[in-house]
Amino acid sequence: MKFLLHFPLLKGNNNLRSKQTLSSIVTILVFSTLVVFMLATISSSFFSYHSLLKINEFNKEVSIEFDDGLKNETEIMPSTASVKKCDIFSGEWVPNPDAPYYTNKTCWEIHEHQNCMKFGRPDSEFMKWRWKPNECELPIFNPFQFLEIMRGKSMAFVGDSIGRNHMQSMICLLSRAEWPVDVSYTDEFSFKRWQYSNYNFTMATFWSPYLVRAEQVDSNGGLINVYLDEFDEKWTAQIKEFDYVIINGGQWFLRPMVFYEKQKIVGCQYCSWENVTHLTWHNGYKKAFRTSYKAIMSVGNPKGVTILRTYAPSHFENGVWDKGGNCIRTKPFKSNETRLDGYNLELHTIQLEEFKRAEKEATKKGLKFMLLDTTQAMLQRPDGHPNKYGHWPQKNVTISNDCVHWCLPGPIDTWADFLLQALKVEGIRSTPEKKDFI
Repeated sequence: MKFLLHFPLLKGNNNLRSKQTLSSIVTILVFSTLVVFMLATISSSFFSYHSLLKINEFNKEVSIEFDDGLKNETEIMPSTASVKKCDIFSGEWVPNPDAPYYTNKTCWEIHEHQNCMKFGRPDSEFMKWRWKPNECELPIFNPFQFLEIMRGKSMAFVGDSIGRNHMQSMICLLSRAEWPVDVSYTDEFSFKRWQYSNYNFTMATFWSPYLVRAEQVDSNGGLINVYLDEFDEKWTAQIKEFDYVIINGGQWFLRPMVFYEKQKIVGCQYCSWENVTHLTWHNGYKKAFRTSYKAIMSVGNPKGVTILRTYAPSHFENGVWDKGGNCIRTKPFKSNETRLDGYNLELHTIQLEEFKRAEKEATKKGLKFMLLDTTQAMLQRPDGHPNKYGHWPQKNVTISNDCVHWCLPGPIDTWADFLLQALKVEGIRSTPEKKDFI
């Protein structure tokens, strides 16, 4: 198809007419270029707006407050000015009438034993609190923002069933943005992989309650052989695939154990064996974390980030777990109403000591370590456990109350708030300051 451009010819000599014709052509070409540029700019702006639209939609539903008080923040990675230096792990629980952000009916990934509302828990106020640091605000978890930060990346949860409890909480919170697809290599419940296709983001859980190689000695749930200097290959053989590894551990170290080093028995806890040294869990706990950090630093992703999520205390009262202990409180503690002591304090102290030791070594190798010190916040939540509401009552059957795991929805959802904030702060530290170009 031919397009003909007609220009008026002026009377006069031919040179004048030629110059005027050329001038008209140049004018039209310049005008056309400007129009194309304007359309491209508008199109670019539209798609930039569209990419943030879902984040804005979420923020309209939930008021997100960054540390400087900004509302409806849309930055994927906020500037240094919007994330002030603050100890987000010291604070109080304050009412949050907007919570919860999902229910046991809207999220299918809630494990039966943590589905407290399904099994008749009569109160619901335990779901309506948020963590308020003493010196700043902790933003409520934004699933769209988290998935944007995690785009093209992967995250593994390694440890005991509390780690799995954490990942299930994340799946429920992220369900407002997208449901994942099961891409697990096995049908085994303790080793699951989920992929968020629109973001190319994968989450996985690896059940390793001792973090090192361990095996059950008998079928009655008695002694466990724990090989303190050997990697648990169920997770260490796959960990190089992951950009973020969140490790945890604690409750299982309070059980009867036989400790091994260099394939030889070095002691045991609660075994009463003759000619075997009695060792408490303290030594085993320390060495297990030391070995797990060694595994990450030697066979993990050299560009990955290792995150320690600290010990979450249980809240048995009126007896121990198998002697009628329960957790029937319905409100959080204030910080001055409880304190970390006993084995809870010892577990937490050892975790921090080993983390700092490993972080120092990792820094020399150019590796990144991050800390999610959630212990104090969870110590103040005796109301957040299933207790007897993790199953239906059964006649003539006594089932121990669960004051270890956490109801979903519940206080454990706040770990996502901590995690997202830590990722944003780490992102700022890793991003070079912008310089003006002359």
